[in-house]
Amino acid sequence: MDLLNTLVDKGLRRESPTREEALAVLATSDDDLLDVVAAAGKVRRHWFGRRVKLNYLVNLKSGLCPEDCSYCSQRLGSRAEILKYTWLKPDQASAAAAAGVSGGAKRVCLVASGRGPTDRDVDRVSDTIRAIKEQNESVEVCACLGLLSDGQAERLREAGADAYNHNLNTSESTYGDITTTHTYADRVDTVNKAHAAGLSACSGLIAGMGESNEDLVDVVFSLRELDPDSVPVNFLIPMEGTPLADEWHLTPQRCLRILAMTRFVCPDVEVRIAGGREVHLRTMQPLALHLANSVFLGDYLTSEGQAGHADLEMIADAGFEVEGAGEVTLPEHRTSVRGGGCGSHEDGGCGSHAGADGAAGGTGGCGSHAGGGVCAPAPASAPVRTAEEPRTDLVAVRRRGAGTDLAPNA
Repeated sequence: MDLLNTLVDKGLRRESPTREEALAVLATSDDDLLDVVAAAGKVRRHWFGRRVKLNYLVNLKSGLCPEDCSYCSQRLGSRAEILKYTWLKPDQASAAAAAGVSGGAKRVCLVASGRGPTDRDVDRVSDTIRAIKEQNESVEVCACLGLLSDGQAERLREAGADAYNHNLNTSESTYGDITTTHTYADRVDTVNKAHAAGLSACSGLIAGMGESNEDLVDVVFSLRELDPDSVPVNFLIPMEGTPLADEWHLTPQRCLRILAMTRFVCPDVEVRIAGGREVHLRTMQPLALHLANSVFLGDYLTSEGQAGHADLEMIADAGFEVEGAGEVTLPEHRTSVRGGGCGSHEDGGCGSHAGADGAAGGTGGCGSHAGGGVCAPAPASAPVRTAEEPRTDLVAVRRRGAGTDLAPNA
């Protein structure tokens, strides 16, 4: 296909596709799907080889959020029967983080529900970051605490944070349909605060909330303009007790097209498969590794992921390798200022600020309240299902790890 040859050439040059080209990727047929994966895979391998970065979530404070994000099991008014607990102590969070690191995670993502941190909350998280770094000096720490006030990003960086996550989630034009208690502009402002403080920005999206192809392209182009170092792609987990519990519209094929489109628009950025991969990609997860160079290990915020050892086996069986702690994740042109695994947004990247196509930030991924993820395989006697049937059997509320007395899944 001429379209795919054009997109590969542009990706190798870090040149943005047009909106029409990005929409065309989402509109490709199932007959062309493997060609799309192969083309985007060339771009992925050019910038990241066959390395897969592992990330691990620690939910520092679960539930009871005052915001009304429709996708979130922790939202105001949620009836989802999730774990609810207040702040973990630094030693508890450090122990949870250590489980992920021992399982191969290179980055630990510290997440807390809520609109945004108070200054006292920043002190708590700062103590936790220091405790984690004392135990594992080389681990990257990403914080995801909601909307930031002036000076808070700087304090987190001084405490040792490497990155900050705040997702855009969906397009600006549809954001008000998903959340009413804060605005799209609020999210963009927080991503910019992280950039300005010298933190590596992490910002992504949630697919499967009833959005159009145009909405998906809008948010990914907006992310390109914001220029985060990592872009988590979440696939909605329709949790019972939330307004989007009946939004079961994703197929494995559509998820792969979304990941491919994201890779073409953000060719040299860490694209992370985040919440929902087990539910929506299912047995096609290994194909997604040809598109994304980063995944979460084990469980998510409020839902369970597949077993950590199964993640590692999947990566090895697909012919990929886990990225080591001493390896730099991003290409050299993105790490020239800060060095190390996180990288800097200077000197281009997922669209340099000079003339990029797009707009701004989001939720999900390195800690999205969307939770995501999930779980136990169906029993051997499970009936054969059609592709259109919702896989509600793959959604399980997290009952282990942080906030419990049970060992985490890592």
